[in-house]
Amino acid sequence: MEQHRAQRVSEAMREELSEIIGYEMADQRIDMVDVTEVLIGADLRHARVRLHLEGDEKTRMESLLALAGARQFLRRQLAARLRLFRIPELHFEADLDVAAAARVAQLLKRARKGRSKSGQIEEKSSLE
Repeated sequence: MEQHRAQRVSEAMREELSEIIGYEMADQRIDMVDVTEVLIGADLRHARVRLHLEGDEKTRMESLLALAGARQFLRRQLAARLRLFRIPELHFEADLDVAAAARVAQLLKRARKGRSKSGQIEEKSSLE
């Protein structure tokens, strides 16, 4: 039961944080930030917010620092929107780095290309 509640709270927090960060904050350092997931601890006191960050390393670090500075603002906004007894402490971290994400996308594309629509691996005939 607790795990199911943590998942619901996690998803609600992800949706609200995405909206607040994407549409309601005016800081230019966080223009290219997307919330990918929120992982909440079993005690519901801490939440790791994973972010997809665009740009070079310097830009990503500035985005993380800007969000760390806005942590209390974000918690107040979440408290106003979500009906929770306690709003978890927010800890921001980058999701996959850009190179790893590109590699995963490439592997998925390659895997899809090798399969037919029925899901079976296509074999090329050696007689052709």
